[in-house]
Amino acid sequence: MRWLLYLRFFTLTAGTLLPFFWMVVILGHRRQRNFERVFFFLCLVLTCFFGSSLLAINAQLFYRVPPAPLLRFAWISVCLGLWFTPSLVIHLHLEYAFLRELLSRRRKYVWLGTAWAVAAAFANRVVQAMVVPGIDFDRPTHSLGSAFQVWLTVSLLIAAYWQLRFSTAASDREQKTFHRTVEMVLLIIAALLIQTFVVRRFFSTAAAAESSVLLMVLALVPLCILIGNVQRFSFLQIGRQRNLLYAVFGVFTALLYLSFVRRAGEWLEPYLPPEATAALMLFLPVVFFEPLQRLIRNHLRQAAQAELDRAQKLMGPINEKARLGDLSKLVEFAEQWIAEQLQLAFVKLDRREAGAPSEPVLMAKSGSEEAFPIVRSRRVLGELRARAHGAMVSGETYAALEFVAEQLPAAFELCGLIGEKLQLERELAERERMALVGQMAASVSHNLKNPLGSIKTILQVQMESPEMPAPLRGETQMVLDEVNRLSAKLNQLLLFSRPAVRLSKKADCCDVASVAANVLEVLRHEAEPGGVRLEFPQRNGDCQVAASGEAVNDILSNVVLNAIEAVGRGGHVRMGLHCEGCSCTVAVEDDGPGIPPTLQEKILTPFFTTKARGTGLGLAIVVRRLEEIGGELKIDSPIQEERGSRFRVILPLAPKEQMR
Repeated sequence: MRWLLYLRFFTLTAGTLLPFFWMVVILGHRRQRNFERVFFFLCLVLTCFFGSSLLAINAQLFYRVPPAPLLRFAWISVCLGLWFTPSLVIHLHLEYAFLRELLSRRRKYVWLGTAWAVAAAFANRVVQAMVVPGIDFDRPTHSLGSAFQVWLTVSLLIAAYWQLRFSTAASDREQKTFHRTVEMVLLIIAALLIQTFVVRRFFSTAAAAESSVLLMVLALVPLCILIGNVQRFSFLQIGRQRNLLYAVFGVFTALLYLSFVRRAGEWLEPYLPPEATAALMLFLPVVFFEPLQRLIRNHLRQAAQAELDRAQKLMGPINEKARLGDLSKLVEFAEQWIAEQLQLAFVKLDRREAGAPSEPVLMAKSGSEEAFPIVRSRRVLGELRARAHGAMVSGETYAALEFVAEQLPAAFELCGLIGEKLQLERELAERERMALVGQMAASVSHNLKNPLGSIKTILQVQMESPEMPAPLRGETQMVLDEVNRLSAKLNQLLLFSRPAVRLSKKADCCDVASVAANVLEVLRHEAEPGGVRLEFPQRNGDCQVAASGEAVNDILSNVVLNAIEAVGRGGHVRMGLHCEGCSCTVAVEDDGPGIPPTLQEKILTPFFTTKARGTGLGLAIVVRRLEEIGGELKIDSPIQEERGSRFRVILPLAPKEQMR
């Protein structure tokens, strides 16, 4: 029947082009997932099956007697395509189930091992079908035997089962509709396959040929539906690569039109030369340029408006996050949010100091990475780097990323301003709290210092009396030491509560080496009872710093005293001095147990202490005094063999005119 031959011809042509179309899309997309790889090979075997069948029909139409080697080549390709199809169909569904977390890795490997073991079992039968003299392109599955037909039907039923699972687990209506449609198509194909087996035994060959054509048409339905889902709903995350889809579709359309021009030239050859027919048909599309231009213009306008709306919606949550005033959290959220909304594999925001030169971006080997500078008022604030899942960032995604890169400076500025406001509010609250502490300290000092002074005076007078018994003298000395200690703590509280005032340009200066030596001499009596050794190597020359001797004394006294108390009995405290550039560094090292990383920030907090009799104000006073003079405190712990601490006090050097 001639009409059935031409129907098969058009069906096989579509069956060759559709899988080949998806092969080109997957190669252009180049996403590194097993699902895409298996899908590519499934499309490859479908192309072999449909393309080889199409080759055989073309040979029948073109030759009176088709060449035997050509038919044998086409038949071998058809057999190979049929052989791998059932296992690849199951493999594809297993990979998708694994991506959707509906199947564990272990169970996936069990399923795969079973599917490919069955395929290997049919190897001998497939080879026999390739070499037999009889070739049946109308019913190729019959040549592979009833067992293979059962296996093909079972593979389709397994695929339908997984499509049912996918539709149940789908998160939106579009995916549910797609999976249910594919499930119904697979069930219909399985039913038609069973009918075809029955038709072969009880009905005519023509009826079997008609059933085989219907089977091939149904086999193309999932691939057609997949194109619509990718275009409308970005299914499988390919939809963002619309430029790739448009390019492949345009190339295929042009190739089909050129093929149609050649065939039309053959049909009209009795009336017109083939060259004239080709020239007329090549110039015929010019008539459609104007309406096509309007269609493309409207489409591009709608696409641009949609992408602009999407980009604006993309910036909404980023601006909301910027209002929290935390720049690091803003950057982290923006990276995750942009990657999620634009379906990108990787997004990275590299911030730089304002005005820093832009560094070259290390492009990915696949060429799928793009860099967008974040610029405001000709100052480079950073760089937005994005990498697509596929071969490249699509055109609409590229435009959206450009828009986001233009809007990010405003978000950074808003976040910085709010962060500064929050910091000022925290500092104001801290100052208010410190003011309350100062008031409390003044009140405590007024109520306790005079009585303590009186007690101390009375005890000292009693200690000078020669008539005091020796046992009572020891107890009195103990009480006097406690009074002295209590007075020292009270002075420390008063020292901390004093408002921090930065020195003016005419601030005092002092020789930090002399102050450091005096501090060690004064504190040596604190170190001797515990056997702590204090060292301060000799140095040449003096080192004038822009701070008063009183401030430097307060700073170094608290740091050294903290080290003496930390090392314990028999410890070692060493002080070093180094002047370089415009600063002087006084390093105080000890061989104590060190400071855990979790406590290195807490120990600078007022009233935080790990000592049973400490006030938690020593290092807090150091920080306050360094703020007054524009200095800095750095802590290194541990420094060697998981022990020891190093406190580096960085002091500004005095200007040369003050040293004179």
